[in-house]
Amino acid sequence: MLANVEWHMLASTPASMDTNMADFFDTNGSPQSKGGKARAKALPSERRSEIAKAAAAARWQQDESEDLPKVLCGSTDRPMRIPSLEIEIPCYVIEGERRVFVQRGMVDALGMSRGSSSVGGDRLANFVQGDRIKPFLSKDITAATISPIKFRAPNGSIAYGYDAEVLHGICLAILAARRAEKLQKQQFHIAKRCELLIAAWSLAGVISAVDEATGYQYLRAKNNIELIIDKWLVKELQPWKKYFPNEYYKRIFELNKWEFDEASTKRPGVIGHWTNDIIYDRLGPGLKEQLHDYAGRDEKGRLKHKLTQFLTTQHGIPELKSHLDGVVAIMRVATNWRQFKEMLQRAYPKPNTTLSMALDDLDQMK
Repeated sequence: MLANVEWHMLASTPASMDTNMADFFDTNGSPQSKGGKARAKALPSERRSEIAKAAAAARWQQDESEDLPKVLCGSTDRPMRIPSLEIEIPCYVIEGERRVFVQRGMVDALGMSRGSSSVGGDRLANFVQGDRIKPFLSKDITAATISPIKFRAPNGSIAYGYDAEVLHGICLAILAARRAEKLQKQQFHIAKRCELLIAAWSLAGVISAVDEATGYQYLRAKNNIELIIDKWLVKELQPWKKYFPNEYYKRIFELNKWEFDEASTKRPGVIGHWTNDIIYDRLGPGLKEQLHDYAGRDEKGRLKHKLTQFLTTQHGIPELKSHLDGVVAIMRVATNWRQFKEMLQRAYPKPNTTLSMALDDLDQMK
Protein backbone atom coordinates (compact mmCIF):
# COMPACT_ATOMS: atom_id res chain seq x y z
CA MET A 1 0.00 0.00 0.00
CA LEU A 2 2.82 2.40 0.86
CA ALA A 3 4.46 1.74 -2.49
CA ASN A 4 1.23 2.73 -4.24
CA VAL A 5 1.04 5.92 -2.23
CA GLU A 6 4.60 6.78 -3.12
CA TRP A 7 4.02 6.09 -6.80
CA HIS A 8 0.96 8.35 -6.73
CA MET A 9 3.16 11.10 -5.32
CA LEU A 10 5.75 10.63 -8.04
CA ALA A 11 3.21 10.61 -10.83
CA SER A 12 1.46 13.69 -9.51
CA THR A 13 4.55 15.91 -9.26
CA PRO A 14 4.07 19.18 -11.20
CA ALA A 15 6.72 20.94 -13.32
CA SER A 16 7.64 23.51 -10.70
CA MET A 17 10.18 22.46 -8.09
CA ASP A 18 9.09 25.19 -5.71
CA THR A 19 5.93 23.37 -4.61
CA ASN A 20 5.33 21.61 -1.30
CA MET A 21 4.06 18.08 -0.77
CA ALA A 22 0.41 19.12 -0.61
CA ASP A 23 0.77 20.53 -4.12
CA PHE A 24 1.76 17.12 -5.47
CA PHE A 25 -1.86 16.03 -5.40
CA ASP A 26 -4.82 16.95 -7.55
CA THR A 27 -6.59 19.95 -6.06
CA ASN A 28 -10.02 19.29 -7.51
CA GLY A 29 -11.45 18.39 -4.11
CA SER A 30 -12.29 14.79 -5.05
CA PRO A 31 -12.32 12.09 -2.32
CA GLN A 32 -9.30 10.49 -4.00
CA SER A 33 -7.47 13.79 -3.86
CA LYS A 34 -8.31 14.36 -0.19
CA GLY A 35 -7.32 10.80 0.65
CA GLY A 36 -4.01 11.19 -1.14
CA LYS A 37 -3.23 14.37 0.79
CA ALA A 38 -4.10 12.68 4.07
CA ARG A 39 -1.82 9.73 3.28
CA ALA A 40 0.99 12.11 2.35
CA LYS A 41 0.70 13.96 5.65
CA ALA A 42 0.87 10.64 7.49
CA LEU A 43 4.34 9.92 6.06
CA PRO A 44 7.43 11.00 8.03
CA SER A 45 8.86 14.30 6.81
CA GLU A 46 12.13 12.60 5.80
CA ARG A 47 10.23 10.16 3.56
CA ARG A 48 8.18 12.95 2.00
CA SER A 49 11.40 14.80 1.22
CA GLU A 50 12.90 11.71 -0.41
CA ILE A 51 9.80 11.23 -2.55
CA ALA A 52 9.81 14.87 -3.62
CA LYS A 53 13.49 14.69 -4.61
CA ALA A 54 12.96 11.49 -6.55
CA ALA A 55 10.00 13.00 -8.38
CA ALA A 56 11.98 16.13 -9.19
CA ALA A 57 14.88 14.03 -10.47
CA ALA A 58 12.54 12.05 -12.71
CA ARG A 59 11.08 15.24 -14.05
CA TRP A 60 14.54 16.75 -14.51
CA GLN A 61 15.67 13.74 -16.56
CA GLN A 62 12.62 14.11 -18.78
CA ASP A 63 13.19 17.85 -19.19
CA GLU A 64 16.85 17.42 -20.16
CA SER A 65 15.85 15.76 -23.43
CA GLU A 66 13.96 18.88 -24.57
CA ASP A 67 15.90 21.10 -26.98
CA LEU A 68 15.54 24.65 -25.64
CA PRO A 69 17.42 27.94 -26.10
CA LYS A 70 20.38 28.17 -23.73
CA VAL A 71 21.62 31.14 -21.73
CA LEU A 72 24.48 33.07 -23.34
CA CYS A 73 24.98 35.56 -20.52
CA GLY A 74 23.59 36.11 -17.04
CA SER A 75 23.36 34.27 -13.74
CA THR A 76 21.05 34.05 -10.75
CA ASP A 77 23.34 36.24 -8.67
CA ARG A 78 23.40 39.05 -11.26
CA PRO A 79 19.80 40.33 -11.60
CA MET A 80 19.03 43.70 -13.10
CA ARG A 81 18.84 46.11 -10.17
CA ILE A 82 16.84 49.33 -10.00
CA PRO A 83 18.02 50.92 -6.75
CA SER A 84 15.49 53.76 -6.86
CA LEU A 85 12.64 51.21 -6.73
CA GLU A 86 14.48 48.71 -4.56
CA ILE A 87 13.70 45.86 -6.93
CA GLU A 88 15.70 43.18 -8.70
CA ILE A 89 14.61 41.43 -11.91
CA PRO A 90 16.39 38.17 -12.85
CA CYS A 91 17.36 38.43 -16.51
CA TYR A 92 19.36 36.61 -19.17
CA VAL A 93 20.47 36.91 -22.76
CA ILE A 94 19.58 33.61 -24.43
CA GLU A 95 20.40 32.12 -27.82
CA GLY A 96 19.09 34.27 -30.63
CA GLU A 97 20.28 37.38 -28.74
CA ARG A 98 16.95 37.58 -26.92
CA ARG A 99 16.94 39.56 -23.68
CA VAL A 100 14.50 37.94 -21.29
CA PHE A 101 13.14 38.73 -17.86
CA VAL A 102 12.30 35.73 -15.70
CA GLN A 103 8.55 35.32 -15.24
CA ARG A 104 8.36 35.84 -11.49
CA GLY A 105 10.64 38.88 -11.76
CA MET A 106 8.21 40.54 -14.15
CA VAL A 107 5.35 40.09 -11.71
CA ASP A 108 7.39 41.44 -8.82
CA ALA A 109 8.61 44.42 -10.86
CA LEU A 110 5.03 45.45 -11.56
CA GLY A 111 4.18 45.31 -7.87
CA MET A 112 1.68 42.50 -8.42
CA SER A 113 1.06 39.60 -6.07
CA ARG A 114 1.89 36.21 -7.53
CA GLY A 115 -1.41 34.72 -6.43
CA SER A 116 -1.57 30.96 -6.09
CA SER A 117 1.11 30.42 -8.73
CA SER A 118 4.70 30.13 -7.55
CA VAL A 119 5.98 31.83 -10.70
CA GLY A 120 3.15 34.21 -11.48
CA GLY A 121 2.74 33.50 -15.20
CA ASP A 122 -1.00 32.92 -15.00
CA ARG A 123 -1.38 35.97 -12.77
CA LEU A 124 0.30 38.24 -15.33
CA ALA A 125 -1.55 36.77 -18.31
CA ASN A 126 -4.92 37.05 -16.58
CA PHE A 127 -4.22 40.63 -15.54
CA VAL A 128 -3.31 41.93 -18.99
CA GLN A 129 -6.08 39.88 -20.63
CA GLY A 130 -8.69 41.64 -18.51
CA ASP A 131 -11.10 44.11 -20.04
CA ARG A 132 -9.36 47.04 -18.36
CA ILE A 133 -5.90 46.48 -19.87
CA LYS A 134 -6.32 44.40 -23.03
CA PRO A 135 -7.74 47.21 -25.25
CA PHE A 136 -4.50 49.18 -24.73
CA LEU A 137 -2.14 46.28 -25.38
CA SER A 138 -0.65 45.46 -28.80
CA LYS A 139 -1.34 42.04 -30.28
CA ASP A 140 2.34 41.10 -30.06
CA ILE A 141 2.57 41.89 -26.35
CA THR A 142 -0.72 40.10 -25.68
CA ALA A 143 0.52 36.97 -27.45
CA ALA A 144 3.83 37.11 -25.58
CA THR A 145 2.14 37.11 -22.17
CA ILE A 146 0.03 34.10 -23.12
CA SER A 147 3.02 32.11 -24.43
CA PRO A 148 6.13 32.89 -22.36
CA ILE A 149 9.57 31.92 -23.61
CA LYS A 150 10.75 28.53 -22.43
CA PHE A 151 14.52 28.26 -22.08
CA ARG A 152 17.27 26.31 -20.35
CA ALA A 153 18.52 28.08 -17.21
CA PRO A 154 22.25 28.03 -16.30
CA ASN A 155 21.67 25.19 -13.81
CA GLY A 156 20.03 23.05 -16.51
CA SER A 157 16.44 23.47 -15.34
CA ILE A 158 13.62 24.83 -17.48
CA ALA A 159 12.79 28.48 -16.98
CA TYR A 160 10.09 30.78 -18.30
CA GLY A 161 10.39 34.42 -19.22
CA TYR A 162 9.45 37.24 -21.53
CA ASP A 163 11.34 39.43 -23.96
CA ALA A 164 12.48 42.58 -22.17
CA GLU A 165 10.30 44.64 -24.51
CA VAL A 166 7.19 42.98 -23.07
CA LEU A 167 7.61 44.73 -19.72
CA HIS A 168 7.92 48.07 -21.49
CA GLY A 169 4.76 47.38 -23.54
CA ILE A 170 2.77 46.29 -20.49
CA CYS A 171 3.79 49.45 -18.61
CA LEU A 172 2.67 51.68 -21.47
CA ALA A 173 -0.67 49.83 -21.70
CA ILE A 174 -1.34 50.15 -17.97
CA LEU A 175 -0.54 53.87 -18.04
CA ALA A 176 -2.87 54.29 -21.04
CA ALA A 177 -5.62 52.48 -19.11
CA ARG A 178 -5.10 54.82 -16.18
CA ARG A 179 -5.37 57.87 -18.43
CA ALA A 180 -8.64 56.46 -19.77
CA GLU A 181 -9.82 55.96 -16.15
CA LYS A 182 -10.24 52.21 -16.65
CA LEU A 183 -8.22 51.01 -13.66
CA GLN A 184 -9.73 49.97 -10.36
CA LYS A 185 -8.54 51.65 -7.19
CA GLN A 186 -6.64 48.56 -6.09
CA GLN A 187 -4.69 48.69 -9.36
CA PHE A 188 -3.45 52.27 -8.95
CA HIS A 189 -0.24 51.14 -7.24
CA ILE A 190 0.61 49.03 -10.31
CA ALA A 191 0.21 52.07 -12.56
CA LYS A 192 2.43 54.08 -10.24
CA ARG A 193 5.08 51.38 -10.43
CA CYS A 194 4.82 51.42 -14.24
CA GLU A 195 5.34 55.16 -14.28
CA LEU A 196 8.48 54.80 -12.20
CA LEU A 197 9.77 51.95 -14.36
CA ILE A 198 9.29 54.00 -17.54
CA ALA A 199 11.09 56.90 -15.88
CA ALA A 200 13.96 54.62 -14.79
CA TRP A 201 14.45 53.27 -18.28
CA SER A 202 12.33 53.07 -21.38
CA LEU A 203 12.59 50.64 -24.29
CA ALA A 204 16.15 51.38 -25.39
CA GLY A 205 17.17 51.66 -21.75
CA VAL A 206 15.74 48.22 -20.99
CA ILE A 207 17.94 46.59 -23.63
CA SER A 208 21.01 48.44 -22.38
CA ALA A 209 20.23 47.57 -18.74
CA VAL A 210 19.83 43.85 -19.49
CA ASP A 211 23.09 43.82 -21.45
CA GLU A 212 24.88 45.52 -18.57
CA ALA A 213 23.38 43.24 -15.91
CA THR A 214 24.22 40.04 -17.81
CA GLY A 215 27.60 41.17 -19.16
CA TYR A 216 26.43 40.67 -22.74
CA GLN A 217 27.63 44.14 -23.68
CA TYR A 218 31.15 42.73 -23.78
CA LEU A 219 30.21 39.99 -26.23
CA ARG A 220 28.43 42.11 -28.82
CA ALA A 221 29.98 42.08 -32.25
CA LYS A 222 32.44 44.87 -33.00
CA ASN A 223 30.63 45.74 -36.21
CA ASN A 224 27.43 46.76 -34.39
CA ILE A 225 28.00 50.41 -35.29
CA GLU A 226 28.24 49.59 -38.99
CA LEU A 227 25.12 47.43 -38.79
CA ILE A 228 23.14 50.20 -37.06
CA ILE A 229 24.20 52.83 -39.59
CA ASP A 230 23.35 50.50 -42.46
CA LYS A 231 19.86 49.75 -41.08
CA TRP A 232 18.96 53.13 -39.60
CA LEU A 233 20.41 55.65 -42.06
CA VAL A 234 19.98 56.42 -45.73
CA LYS A 235 22.20 58.77 -47.75
CA GLU A 236 19.45 60.01 -50.03
CA LEU A 237 17.49 62.99 -48.72
CA GLN A 238 13.97 62.02 -47.62
CA PRO A 239 10.91 64.35 -47.54
CA TRP A 240 10.70 66.23 -44.24
CA LYS A 241 8.04 65.19 -41.72
CA LYS A 242 7.47 66.35 -38.20
CA TYR A 243 8.55 63.76 -35.67
CA PHE A 244 9.38 65.84 -32.60
CA PRO A 245 6.17 66.45 -30.59
CA ASN A 246 5.43 69.93 -29.26
CA GLU A 247 5.50 68.45 -25.77
CA TYR A 248 9.24 67.78 -26.13
CA TYR A 249 9.94 71.50 -26.49
CA LYS A 250 7.30 72.53 -23.98
CA ARG A 251 8.82 70.30 -21.30
CA ILE A 252 12.30 71.71 -21.96
CA PHE A 253 10.93 75.21 -21.41
CA GLU A 254 9.07 74.20 -18.25
CA LEU A 255 12.04 72.38 -16.72
CA ASN A 256 14.17 75.48 -17.29
CA LYS A 257 11.39 77.78 -16.04
CA TRP A 258 11.11 79.56 -19.37
CA GLU A 259 7.87 80.93 -20.77
CA PHE A 260 6.57 78.75 -23.61
CA ASP A 261 4.57 80.16 -26.54
CA GLU A 262 2.49 77.42 -28.18
CA ALA A 263 2.04 79.51 -31.33
CA SER A 264 5.75 80.21 -31.88
CA THR A 265 8.24 77.89 -33.58
CA LYS A 266 11.26 79.95 -32.52
CA ARG A 267 13.55 78.16 -30.07
CA PRO A 268 16.74 79.27 -28.30
CA GLY A 269 19.80 78.05 -30.21
CA VAL A 270 20.96 76.00 -27.26
CA ILE A 271 18.01 73.64 -27.72
CA GLY A 272 19.59 72.38 -30.95
CA HIS A 273 22.77 71.50 -29.03
CA TRP A 274 20.74 69.88 -26.27
CA THR A 275 18.80 67.83 -28.82
CA ASN A 276 22.06 66.50 -30.26
CA ASP A 277 23.00 65.34 -26.77
CA ILE A 278 19.58 64.18 -25.54
CA ILE A 279 18.50 62.44 -28.75
CA TYR A 280 21.12 61.75 -31.40
CA ASP A 281 24.15 61.06 -29.19
CA ARG A 282 22.13 58.44 -27.30
CA LEU A 283 20.36 56.73 -30.19
CA GLY A 284 23.50 54.84 -31.08
CA PRO A 285 27.29 55.22 -31.12
CA GLY A 286 28.55 57.19 -34.11
CA LEU A 287 25.04 57.94 -35.32
CA LYS A 288 25.06 61.71 -34.78
CA GLU A 289 28.37 62.17 -36.59
CA GLN A 290 27.15 60.19 -39.60
CA LEU A 291 23.88 62.12 -39.72
CA HIS A 292 25.74 65.44 -39.63
CA ASP A 293 27.95 64.23 -42.46
CA TYR A 294 24.93 63.35 -44.60
CA ALA A 295 23.12 66.62 -43.81
CA GLY A 296 26.10 68.83 -44.72
CA ARG A 297 26.62 72.47 -43.71
CA ASP A 298 26.23 75.81 -45.43
CA GLU A 299 28.74 78.66 -45.56
CA LYS A 300 27.64 79.78 -42.09
CA GLY A 301 28.20 76.36 -40.59
CA ARG A 302 24.52 75.54 -40.20
CA LEU A 303 23.09 72.17 -41.14
CA LYS A 304 21.59 72.19 -44.64
CA HIS A 305 18.93 69.60 -43.85
CA LYS A 306 17.07 68.13 -40.88
CA LEU A 307 18.75 65.06 -39.43
CA THR A 308 15.48 63.13 -39.46
CA GLN A 309 15.54 63.29 -43.27
CA PHE A 310 18.30 60.68 -43.30
CA LEU A 311 16.65 58.10 -41.03
CA THR A 312 15.09 55.00 -42.61
CA THR A 313 11.35 54.51 -42.17
CA GLN A 314 11.86 50.81 -41.35
CA HIS A 315 14.30 51.21 -38.46
CA GLY A 316 15.65 54.72 -37.95
CA ILE A 317 12.35 56.56 -37.53
CA PRO A 318 10.77 53.91 -35.23
CA GLU A 319 13.88 54.00 -33.03
CA LEU A 320 13.74 57.80 -32.94
CA LYS A 321 10.06 57.74 -31.95
CA SER A 322 10.68 55.16 -29.22
CA HIS A 323 13.57 57.22 -27.86
CA LEU A 324 11.49 60.41 -27.93
CA ASP A 325 8.65 58.67 -26.08
CA GLY A 326 11.06 57.64 -23.36
CA VAL A 327 12.68 61.07 -23.10
CA VAL A 328 9.31 62.84 -22.83
CA ALA A 329 8.19 60.33 -20.18
CA ILE A 330 11.27 61.23 -18.13
CA MET A 331 10.56 64.93 -18.63
CA ARG A 332 7.05 64.47 -17.24
CA VAL A 333 8.39 62.92 -14.05
CA ALA A 334 11.37 65.24 -13.50
CA THR A 335 10.78 68.37 -11.43
CA ASN A 336 13.73 70.39 -12.73
CA TRP A 337 16.36 70.40 -15.48
CA ARG A 338 19.11 68.97 -13.30
CA GLN A 339 17.00 66.05 -12.18
CA PHE A 340 15.97 65.37 -15.78
CA LYS A 341 19.60 65.20 -16.88
CA GLU A 342 20.43 62.73 -14.13
CA MET A 343 17.46 60.52 -14.98
CA LEU A 344 18.26 60.76 -18.70
CA GLN A 345 21.82 59.54 -18.21
CA ARG A 346 20.61 56.56 -16.19
CA ALA A 347 17.92 55.62 -18.70
CA TYR A 348 19.91 56.37 -21.86
CA PRO A 349 23.62 56.36 -21.01
CA LYS A 350 25.67 58.52 -23.33
CA PRO A 351 28.32 56.25 -24.92
CA ASN A 352 31.73 56.35 -23.27
CA THR A 353 30.70 58.78 -20.51
CA THR A 354 30.06 58.62 -16.79
CA LEU A 355 27.09 60.32 -15.16
CA SER A 356 29.17 63.31 -14.07
CA MET A 357 30.73 63.70 -17.51
CA ALA A 358 27.33 63.67 -19.22
CA LEU A 359 25.93 66.25 -16.77
CA ASP A 360 28.96 68.50 -17.31
CA ASP A 361 28.39 68.34 -21.08
CA LEU A 362 24.83 69.59 -20.72
CA ASP A 363 25.83 72.23 -18.15
CA GLN A 364 28.43 73.67 -20.51
CA MET A 365 25.82 74.10 -23.25
CA LYS A 366 23.58 76.24 -21.08
